[in-house]
Amino acid sequence: MAELAARVRRRSEGHPGRFLLGIAGPPGAGKSTLARGIRDELNLAAGATIADVAPMDGFHLTSAQMRAAGILDRKGEPDTFDADGYVALLRTLRDTALGTPVSWPTYDRDIHEPVPGGVVFDRQSIVVTEGNYLLLDDRAHPAWAPVRPLLDETWYLDAPRRIIEQRLLRRHIRGGRTPEAARTKVAHSDLRNAALVESTRTRADLVLRKAGRGYRFD
Repeated sequence: MAELAARVRRRSEGHPGRFLLGIAGPPGAGKSTLARGIRDELNLAAGATIADVAPMDGFHLTSAQMRAAGILDRKGEPDTFDADGYVALLRTLRDTALGTPVSWPTYDRDIHEPVPGGVVFDRQSIVVTEGNYLLLDDRAHPAWAPVRPLLDETWYLDAPRRIIEQRLLRRHIRGGRTPEAARTKVAHSDLRNAALVESTRTRADLVLRKAGRGYRFD
């Protein structure tokens, strides 16, 4: 983790405004854990809060919105997020001077809803944003195409399919689904999302895979 954080520090030195690092990867790969680890290493080394995490999950549509649109059972797929809102706020983070607060939504896995203003960027010069669709750039999902150009560096976090499946099953069961409903969600939605995200792997600047307590470059 320290080596990865040092890479970010080197890339961000002398960068005008905020430096935006994007961490993409399939659901269940461990993106949130990596993003928090990078943030914590950067802040520890600096002795100050110079970095924070801006999760893509904060742009989930609400359950009420998805229910009204008849897409609640597909939650997590590309069109169940406010991609336009995500792009707009990423651009705001890039364009806003340090010291001017910018609120960013997060996601609460206990209530399964986005939380407005979950994190506020102020003096933080490094933003770590993580999510499935940061590298998506095709005609089927044009709303996501503007994301990659807004990021100064992108990483892809890979994970074996069996590990992803196990993690997602546990996540859905902890979230209140029955084991049968969790298996259906994973098989018919999550793994399809994972296949889509895997097709974006080659667009990343760096590909990582968890190895023991650290990460290795693929």
